[in-house]
Amino acid sequence: MVFSSLLFLLRFLPAVLLLYYAVPGGLRNFILFAASLFFYAWGEPVYVCLILFSTMVDYTAGRVVGHCKEKGKMGMAKAGVAVSAIVNLSLLGTFKYADFFLSTLNKWTDMEIGLLHLALPIGISFYTFQTMSYTIDVYRGDAEVQKNIITFGTYVALFPQLIAGPIIRYKTVEKQLTWRKENVELFADGIIRFITGLGKKVLLANQIGELWNVIASADVRTLSVMEAWLGAVAFTLQIYFDFSGYSDMAIGLGKMFGFEFPENFAYPYESKSITEFWRRWHISLGTWFREYVYIPLGGNRCGFVRQIFNIAVVWFLTGLWHGAAWNFILWGVYYGILLIIEKFLFQHLHWNMPQILGRVYTLVIVVVGWVIFSWQDLSDSSGFMKAMFCVGDVPLIKERGVYLFSDYAFILLVAVLGATEIPKKFCRKIFLMNTVRGEIAAMLFIVFVFVASLACLVNSSYNPFLYFRF
Repeated sequence: MVFSSLLFLLRFLPAVLLLYYAVPGGLRNFILFAASLFFYAWGEPVYVCLILFSTMVDYTAGRVVGHCKEKGKMGMAKAGVAVSAIVNLSLLGTFKYADFFLSTLNKWTDMEIGLLHLALPIGISFYTFQTMSYTIDVYRGDAEVQKNIITFGTYVALFPQLIAGPIIRYKTVEKQLTWRKENVELFADGIIRFITGLGKKVLLANQIGELWNVIASADVRTLSVMEAWLGAVAFTLQIYFDFSGYSDMAIGLGKMFGFEFPENFAYPYESKSITEFWRRWHISLGTWFREYVYIPLGGNRCGFVRQIFNIAVVWFLTGLWHGAAWNFILWGVYYGILLIIEKFLFQHLHWNMPQILGRVYTLVIVVVGWVIFSWQDLSDSSGFMKAMFCVGDVPLIKERGVYLFSDYAFILLVAVLGATEIPKKFCRKIFLMNTVRGEIAAMLFIVFVFVASLACLVNSSYNPFLYFRF
């Protein structure tokens, strides 16, 4: 079940909201926990056992770590953290990476080890990182031990962000799990945020995704330079509106239930460097790797050479986190190298790039990065980039490219503008000019987006979600 589905919008969500607000406050976590398990079971009935097992492991590990710290047994507390990490990473490794490593081993050694062929549990990369952060934070003293298993289960399985984040660290919502206070203003903000995300997903990402599918399904050897860039830009916009739209919906849903989730995107395509881009894109993932990998490795406190090593480790793991395929690893290494180069140029040589040049450089780098990300077949990725940069006998323009551009020009223009802060600043000016008219205009716009999104969902069978596979 996805947020941008009629089943979720017209049945599941209204039913859960009615039930949630009908019961006393003390029962609301139980309702959320049960609803979240049902939500997950709708698409992954077998793997509900897996998420429950992960919940029990980390709940128990947290209790053990807390008890050992009270008794001054820090060695045992460390062992509790280690057990939590080993179990969680073993589950993630088995279900997500086992076949990748086995097939790679078979290829490199001519062995014939049988593959497991396990289906990938939806959202396992996200909730694994969340549960691990709880045990680590308890050990560090950044969070209290959660003794209520239902409350902890609510944190792990919370359906608004279970499938694709944001990755919520336990310490971020620790107090909200017990003491949150729902109110009309927060609920209204949640509705607006949710519908905004729904519009991003359905009205922009899905429409632009159709253009990408048309170009990606063609033989890369037949593409013109124009078609290749058109396709790369289309995927760049699709993945942004797809993922940021889902994050907006998650944040909006959280508000409806009284939670304040952290932002996950901050207009990343306006960045002036790759370093800035990764401060704005998938913020919760970057924060997790910084807090639990980069800083524990020493961060930037151990000299430039060690800092390079730490960055390399983080970006290899970041690429691997996104998927069990070489294109994701290559994508992570690609960004790791670029970030190391930027740190050397900007921090050690104190070189400042002009803003306009920085924006152009960043966008080109990011678009190329998404090409690497999008093709699991590296030969297709290579062929696509050859077409982009006119390597070999590649025509600049073909009739098919002109037709596709003219057909999708309007939605591309809207998407390009929507990926910047321009619409937000424009709306703020209108609302400040006349509060009453501004509120009415905002309400009408939100209603229009919701109705248009429902109409699109009714009339279209194309409604993918790119980050489900992670």
